[in-house]
Amino acid sequence: MRFALAIAILTLPLIAEWPRFRGVNGTGVMDLHSLPNEIRPGAELWQVVVPAGHSSPIVANGQVYLTASANGELPTIAIESKTGKEVWRQRAPRNRKEHLDKRNHPASPTPAADRDKVVVFFPDFGLLAYSHTGRKLWHTPLGPFDNSYGMGASPVLVNGKVILVCDQSRNSFIAAFDSRTGRLAWRRDRPYAISGHSTPAVYKSAGTTLLLAPGSFRMDAYDVETGESVWWMEGLPSEMKSVPLVHGDTVFVSGYNLAENEPGRQIQLPSFLDVLPKHDKNGDGLLQRDESPDEMTRRYYPYLDLDHNGQLDEREWTVYAAAFKAENSLQAIRLGGRGGVTATNVIWKYHRSIPQLPSLVVYRGDIYMINDSGVLTILEATTGKVRKQFRLNAVSASYFASPVAGDGKVIFMSNDGTLTILRAGGEYDVISRGQFEETTYATPAISDGRVYVRTASRLYCFAR
Repeated sequence: MRFALAIAILTLPLIAEWPRFRGVNGTGVMDLHSLPNEIRPGAELWQVVVPAGHSSPIVANGQVYLTASANGELPTIAIESKTGKEVWRQRAPRNRKEHLDKRNHPASPTPAADRDKVVVFFPDFGLLAYSHTGRKLWHTPLGPFDNSYGMGASPVLVNGKVILVCDQSRNSFIAAFDSRTGRLAWRRDRPYAISGHSTPAVYKSAGTTLLLAPGSFRMDAYDVETGESVWWMEGLPSEMKSVPLVHGDTVFVSGYNLAENEPGRQIQLPSFLDVLPKHDKNGDGLLQRDESPDEMTRRYYPYLDLDHNGQLDEREWTVYAAAFKAENSLQAIRLGGRGGVTATNVIWKYHRSIPQLPSLVVYRGDIYMINDSGVLTILEATTGKVRKQFRLNAVSASYFASPVAGDGKVIFMSNDGTLTILRAGGEYDVISRGQFEETTYATPAISDGRVYVRTASRLYCFAR
């Protein structure tokens, strides 16, 4: 893992300790210092009250950064990492209120930082950059967006650019902005992508820095400098939310959409031209909701009607059919190539208890994968062989935050505020559990031997 971590660091010219969502290159691993064996209220070095937000804390330049939404404003907050003292708070107006799923929030995307700045993305406002002293550097308006769940992907900083993936019902795209000015450097359409919140990862190949960006049905590797899709692989579900994990010469990609996407349960839908003659009652060549051929179509109709005009056309039906034909999976993909690599680069696949929201962590040769209902699967990274599978807590719990790891420990945070520390390797025994008694969506951050935990109303700092 130290080798993979070193590769990840080389791809990002950063001095930040935990510079983006899930730390260095999104791996969720920081293995340089001892970490506490117990993380619970009362054992903290410090705690501070913070406004509500689902974004995860990052650590850069000796400060913890997070975003929030309160009183019609969108604050970015800098907190001194050693003391918990607030250093500065800058507020942006919430110019609009887009539709959000109940699990989402106006401040869901996590900040990203480099030597000079911290960049934040508010879907209701756009991209913003601040210096580490709190001076506003630039603002690039973006949106409005059209995602049935609301936006959720976080920005990344690489090679002097801010990269942002904006997958939505229509007009999905990936864009790069000059990190000094916020001006658009390039933009590429993602016409196949209809929904998703996956934050990209970075790797270098033959001197070229590439971005791995999973989306509906496929993942593309984009050239950071030009936006060209150098290679791509297909076979993903229609909604992708987890971070792709680069580990050596392999990337691990997981995706889950619906129970109907479990292997053996996929539904093969007839073509639009076969459905239309039997159900197009008014003869307009489209399908209204009351013309749906079955109960399933009626149930999912609001998600299928991508342009929200109350009618399904052939393209929308084709996307619908593809969504139900896809498989939930964890896949190990060999990095590299040009063009389509689906037939050549898939090393192995695994299909049971795949998470929809939490990302994986690859640590000391194992993959730790917790699904949304708390079932933990530990697999051998090289082969996909299951080492162990069990429910992490005795009582079923929801998981939205992703696991993180370091010092021989893997840390999990449930939606009800239960934090579990698992010993890596061997028997995978539980070291401790802590109960925060608050709803929690944010993924913990690790820096300099400290663990930072954000709950609904507080930010905590723990150390050994």
